[in-house]
Amino acid sequence: MSKEAKHGVAEAIAADLRDAIERGEYGPGDQLPGENALIKEYGAARLTVRSALGMLQAEGLTTTRRGVGVFVRSFDPIVRNGISRVSARKWKAGRSVWDDETRGRRPTVDHIEIVPEAEAPGDVAAIFDSTEEVATRRRRYLLDDKPVIVATSYLPASLVAGTRILEEDTGPGGIYARLADLGQAPAHFREDILSRMPTKAETEELAIPAGTPVFVLTRTAVTEAGDPVEVNVMVMDAGAYVLRYDFDA
Repeated sequence: MSKEAKHGVAEAIAADLRDAIERGEYGPGDQLPGENALIKEYGAARLTVRSALGMLQAEGLTTTRRGVGVFVRSFDPIVRNGISRVSARKWKAGRSVWDDETRGRRPTVDHIEIVPEAEAPGDVAAIFDSTEEVATRRRRYLLDDKPVIVATSYLPASLVAGTRILEEDTGPGGIYARLADLGQAPAHFREDILSRMPTKAETEELAIPAGTPVFVLTRTAVTEAGDPVEVNVMVMDAGAYVLRYDFDA
């Protein structure tokens, strides 16, 4: 059988399994038929069957448990409303930006790194339009014990020196409430979203299945005077999120 013919058989097997998943024959967390069963059913070579299963994994539909088998990926997404989550009404009241989007599931931070003074990366320095050093807060968030996002906040070092922003617990309302305490409350936000494949380090840190891209969301908080006071760069497992933006016409 030619290479093209084998690829066609692999595509046909992948299409049948994909249809079965879409029909609900295999639901989230269910195990797909093993290689031996598929070889027998389709009369295909093992490498052809593996190619078909690899197609589904590359699409983010399945995940492989070494030594066990291939399973339909569970998908209980975080619906992230980019507008309401940073509403001043929320952080002024001491509420978390996560309150409305995790449906009672509380995220945890399993790693936090705070650096009081550091040189800003080039793209961040360009937003601040300054050579001033920045303070950084880097956090990894878990939801249902799975890493979903790594967020790094950059703030002017001279502004936040000696404040609770440089402590692990920033207090009710988080960073934005503390900036308001300093007379630098955010009045406007801008979010830029890029989708790309993850680096090797990001794949490991977020425990991302093969073939799953990441969202890189950069949010800039600006004061009423137009001064940027925080740049937050978030690397997010794209398979764990729905990005939602509600706004009036």
